[in-house]
Parts: sequence; structure tokens; C-alpha cells
Amino acid sequence: MTRLFNDPADFPAEMLEGFAAAYPDMVAPVPGGVVRSTAYDSVAVLAGGGSGHYPAFCGLVGTGLAHGAVVGNIFSSPSASQAVAVGRAADRGQGVIFTFGNYAGDVLHFGEAATRLADEGIDARIVLVTDDVASAPRDQIDKRRGIAGDLVVFKVLGAAADEGLPLDEVVAAGRHANGRTRTFGVAFDGCTLPGADGPLFRVPEGMMSLGLGIHGEPGVKDVPIASADDLAAMLVDRLLDELPDGVDRARGQRVTALLNGLGTVKYEELFVVWRRVSQLLDAAGVTVVSPDIGELCTSLDMAGISLTLVWLDDELERRWTSPSLTPGYRKGSARPAAQLDADARDELRRRAVVSGAEIEPGTPEAQNLAAGVLRALETLHTTMVTHAAELGRIDAVAGDGDHGIGMERGTRAALDAARAAAERGAGAGTLLSRAGTAWSDVAGGTSGALWGGALRAVGASLGDSESADTARLVTALLAGRDAITGTGGATLGDKTMVDVLLPWSDALTDGPADAATLRSARATAITAAGATAALTPRLGRARPLAERSVGTPDAGAVSLALAVAALTDLALGDSTPALPLILEGHS
Repeated sequence: MTRLFNDPADFPAEMLEGFAAAYPDMVAPVPGGVVRSTAYDSVAVLAGGGSGHYPAFCGLVGTGLAHGAVVGNIFSSPSASQAVAVGRAADRGQGVIFTFGNYAGDVLHFGEAATRLADEGIDARIVLVTDDVASAPRDQIDKRRGIAGDLVVFKVLGAAADEGLPLDEVVAAGRHANGRTRTFGVAFDGCTLPGADGPLFRVPEGMMSLGLGIHGEPGVKDVPIASADDLAAMLVDRLLDELPDGVDRARGQRVTALLNGLGTVKYEELFVVWRRVSQLLDAAGVTVVSPDIGELCTSLDMAGISLTLVWLDDELERRWTSPSLTPGYRKGSARPAAQLDADARDELRRRAVVSGAEIEPGTPEAQNLAAGVLRALETLHTTMVTHAAELGRIDAVAGDGDHGIGMERGTRAALDAARAAAERGAGAGTLLSRAGTAWSDVAGGTSGALWGGALRAVGASLGDSESADTARLVTALLAGRDAITGTGGATLGDKTMVDVLLPWSDALTDGPADAATLRSARATAITAAGATAALTPRLGRARPLAERSVGTPDAGAVSLALAVAALTDLALGDSTPALPLILEGHS
């Protein structure tokens, strides 16, 4: 378990602060992450993702590898604002590349960041990593997640950038590396978040879980634990069974291999497994070039290992074996790069931050409406704090267990931002815009992006000059609904918050804007949340663990139903606990 921490909520920030203090010759801290503390004049490769995976992602910043890292909360994607800040600091006029595992929250936040940087005149591209063969079938490679193969793609991108190639060619090199990379892993036990009472999942005694994720997700199937040799054979067979496009047979090919420990499998154990892996690859006629055995992409204290094979050509082999020097990964003999002086490092931090616009006071009517919105946000935060533990439990069944924490952090950040805006006379529109951005920035993850965007859309609809009757409030809520569905891409039946959002909004507009309609819509939301237990997920982190999730409602759907119930009760002066009704709906 994770034993050394202060306030668990401060763990990611304090980790990053200590990391930057330990390696000032390689990295410099900036808002949102770190960048190289050395001079370069090239495309900037920016790796990114949640904390808890060291040496990914911040430990891979340095010569021959990444130029910066965007670092989110534990197992949670960084926010778009974090990514924008690191992108500004790292850019040298040649463009930037965000590269990350293919997780929904990362895709949303980094996608928004790339758009925002483009609006500022910085050419920003995205290179996804999709190496995990267990997370989707071969005909759906674009849905696969990135795990230990991240390192391969990051290194090839960094090497190509350090060669001085233009942006388009660096992007192509990274995508080529991803297309040639495959990973398969197993878990023996789950990891424990700082401050948590127990691990996110347990593997039954004497069993191992096939197809683990790196965010504390269990595997897709439990099987009896194997000997080291049998496990080596299982890993090699699975990867030799799926050759990438352009490789028609294994014999005669050259590969590099990564045998990765997820956190508590020791190096000696990895070497025992590698002994047999190397024998099996040799027997298959495959030549191994410059392999790596060790902790390369971890999941806190998770017990598990993964094997990655990269099918090389001359270009990939040259870039994989090229020298690199970073805090968490080294290969060959890289020359130390020229250090930036103190003034240049200060300039990196200044470049990362652009001051927010001043708040123009709203009209008295809009300020009065803002006061009501502030009360709603207070209720929302109280609701999520009350239910954070249960939301985490629900999420951990087939995900990483961080949904409750994320909702608690997001609502707290939104409330703090809203209070600050209200003190400066903001109308409802500006107040909600600031609250939504703060929610997205602090919570990260898919839910952070969706809730933050919804609040901003509601605020844009309400504006800063008018009061609002019930009909206008309903219109604003529908704008929030459209922001969620338009951004997330989920539809009914995908087992997401949309399975509550759409029935609730339909019920809200199905009658007059009165108390009876509000109560009916509240009941619809609760029923819809309970009904998600019977669904099989088609999107998000739970999708690879679809069968495990059947029988448990979707955490995002439950949190939305709790929010609907609490806000409806606030508006009507009611007080009826919603969670028991949701859980009863699938019992």
C-alpha cells in the first residue's frame, strides 16, 4: 500500500515538487507539469497523463526523450489548462506534440488544449498510444488503451524531434512506432491510493488477472496463477499471435522488448521471467535488440507485469537505440545538454501562464441569479462529499475507483471559483464560466471535462444581464446537456452519465415548468441511474471490463442522478435521500 503521504489530496502536487527539486539539471517545474531545464530548438514532445505511473510521465523528460510532461492527479488525466500551460512553456516555435494513452479523459482534455494552443498560434498535434491488445479486438485498434508501450512511442518521438525533423515528420514517426507496438499484461493484486483503506481491487488467492490496466483497473479474466515459465509463454504467445501490419511472420524479424513491473514485482522476479521470454523469442526466430527489464510504467504499488514487443525496422531501431538521459530512463551515452540559467527558467514559468480576464460586474438581476447559482453549487459540493466513498466503490468495480474523489475535487474547485467571482460582482454567466473551468482544471478526467463544459454552457445561456424564470433555466440546463453529449460522444445504452442525462432532460421538457414536472424528472433520473446496472459499457475505462460491470450501476450516471435529486430538492424545499432509491433500482 501507499504509506508515505501528508494530505492525500496534496500527494500529486507534493510528488511533483519533490521530483523537480531532485532533478534540477534535467527538469524545470511549470504550472501543470515540468519541461526540460536544458536548451533545445526543435519540435516539443509532451508526454502526459495522471500521476502514479513513475517513471511515466515526468520521469521521461530529458535528452532524447520528452521535452515536457503534463501531470494530472493520481490515475486522472490532466486538465486542458494544465496541458496548455506546459505547451506554452515548451514551445520553441516548431510546434508541440501531445502524446498519451488512449483514455477518454486524456483525449478530451488534450484535444481541447491542442485547439486552444492553435488559437494562440502554436501548432499542436496529438499522437495516441494504443498498444494494449487486451483492451479491444484487433479490428478496433483505435479503441485500445496505451500502457507500457507509451515509453516506446515517447522515445521515438523524442529521438525524431532531437534529429531536427519538422512537425509532420515527427508525428509520422510516433504513429509508426505505435503501429508496431503491442503489449499484454497480468495482475496479481490491486494498488492502493494514498489515504485509501484498501486496494482498488483484489485478485482471488491463487489466481492472476489477465489484461490489466495501468489505472488500477483489474484484468478482463481471472485464471490460476502460473509459474514464471508458463507466464512467460502466455505473454509471448499472445503477442506473437498478433503481428502488426507490415509484418507477415515472426521468424527473421527484429524486435525490442519491454518486461515491465507495475510496482511490487521485484527485479529478480522479472529476470526469472525474462530468462524464459528470451528463450521463447529465440526459438521463434526473433532477434531481440536492446531490451529493457524493470519498472517502466507503474501503477503505484500494483502487483503485475506486462510484456511489450516492438517490431523494428531500420528507422525504429535507430531511434529506439539512440542515447537518452532522463531522471527515470537512460539508454546509451547521451551528452549533457546546455543548462538554462535562472532567468530563462523563470521565463518558462511566465510563458506558461496567461492572466485571466477581469470580471465585469453583472446587472443587479444577474447578480441575484448568481447568488442562487452559488447556493446550487454549495449543495452540489455537499452532495458529492457525502457520497464520494460510495461513488469510488462503484467506480472501482470496473474502473480505477477515482470518480468520487474527482467529483469531490471538482465541485470544491467550482465552488471556490464561484465564490471568488461572486465577491467581485459577477453575474450568473461569468460565475458559471469560472466555476466550470476550475472544475475541469482540478478534477481532470472525463467527468471533469464534461461537467466543466456543461457549467460553461449553462453560464453562456444565462449570461450576465438578466434574471431567469423557470423556463429560461430549463433552456440553460438543456444547453449544458448538449455540451456533454456533443463533447463526450456517448449515446443511450453506452452505460455513461448520458443514460441519465437524456431521460431526465426529456422528462424536464415533457410538461409545464412546475414542481410536478421537476419531481417527475427527478424520479426519472433516479430510475435511469439504477437501470444502468443491467447495461454493458461501450465507452470509457469500464469498456474492457464489460462483464465485471454488469450488475453495478455506472458511477457517472449515479453521480448525475444524485446531483439532479439534490438540486431539485433545493429548488422545491424537499429532502428525500436518492442513493438508496438508485441502488434499490438494480437490487
